[in-house]
Amino acid sequence: MKSILIVGIGTGNPEHLTIQAINALNRADLLLIPDKGADKADLAQLRRDIVRRYVTNPATRTVEFSPPARDPKTSDYAERVADWHGELARQFGGLLDRHLLEGGVAAFLVWGDPGLYDSTIRIFERLRAEAPAAYRLEIIAGITSIQALTAAHGIALNRVGEPVHVTTGRQLLSGDRHGDTVVMLDGQTAFAELDADVDIFWGAYLGTPDQILVAGRLSAVREQIIATRKAARERHGWIMDIYLLRARD
Repeated sequence: MKSILIVGIGTGNPEHLTIQAINALNRADLLLIPDKGADKADLAQLRRDIVRRYVTNPATRTVEFSPPARDPKTSDYAERVADWHGELARQFGGLLDRHLLEGGVAAFLVWGDPGLYDSTIRIFERLRAEAPAAYRLEIIAGITSIQALTAAHGIALNRVGEPVHVTTGRQLLSGDRHGDTVVMLDGQTAFAELDADVDIFWGAYLGTPDQILVAGRLSAVREQIIATRKAARERHGWIMDIYLLRARD
């Protein structure tokens, strides 16, 4: 049996790593680092910096790989994601077959927290479904972008006795907002279509030297966020952002 460690590495600051995460990386025989090309070179470089900074085990090897992209020709979103997960599962299985001996330990460095809008756990569950005795999974939690957002803005996530809803930009466009709402994966800038009297707490590149924050009444800062986001994406070639929508008192 091969052991797979899915390690949350936080949102961009190497100091986000927990002691548990550092110890997990040093237990690994193999570290797998995705490289998504020149447009997202910063993401791979952060993982390399983490390895260089924290991994002291001389026996640990690093292997980089280029993950497949989702096929834009598949119009149905759920089908497109399912096909992509299948391709990734086959790629992960091949990497482990080639680079990890039986009884070995491999670690995947996952942005943020593996349990929050990340596919890695589901992909390995596919592998385990095909070969239940082949892999053992261990999940190491990481600091989430939600935590990084509220800390950066100096606010509490929830109001006293109140719930918080977490959704995506795609779902927000479909009307999925219930009270105070955290919105992730909003490449469509769904907040631009929102007609509501709410405050927005927005952040991009959280935890990194490039961190950007904007907060205020949505109607007052909407265009500022759109322009700031567009300029940042053009400058870096990619963007990761998140925001909290909070009903005004």
